[in-house]
Amino acid sequence: MALVAAVVLVLEACGIVLLNWILSIVVDKQQMSLAGLDPRAMSAGSWIAGAVFGLYLLFCAGILVRTAVRDRAPGGFARIVLISAAVVHGIVGALAVGLAGWPAFLALMVVLALLVLTLVAYGEGRAPADGDPAGEPSAGGPSAGGPPNGPRPAAPGAL
Repeated sequence: MALVAAVVLVLEACGIVLLNWILSIVVDKQQMSLAGLDPRAMSAGSWIAGAVFGLYLLFCAGILVRTAVRDRAPGGFARIVLISAAVVHGIVGALAVGLAGWPAFLALMVVLALLVLTLVAYGEGRAPADGDPAGEPSAGGPSAGGPPNGPRPAAPGAL
């Protein structure tokens, strides 16, 4: 799942950079201005914003590839970056309904779902315990989270 999300984010990054490049050309050719700003500044701003957002999406894709290759949950900072990407996709998706229509909203929600599914599927990272390199605690060992014979049964009538 993480690899699929990474591929989708790479495609989205390419699309964002291409879209902002086209917007910068249109602004420059038509000498558009907003509130008296220089058209060249707006053109450069559009190009730079697209490049920065594209790099951000590529960084997120790199985190997802690393997660898939290691088959472990991303660490603290990487997890925060992926959560921020999910939040950005949710907000932009909500705005896209009115500005670009339902197909754009659907595409952004698919990316959001892939990010959330990846975060939930890998869950929290586990530290290796009892000499197990995979991080799986031994059954009934001290790190299993309960008594050696399993958890105590609940008292009758207690919830």
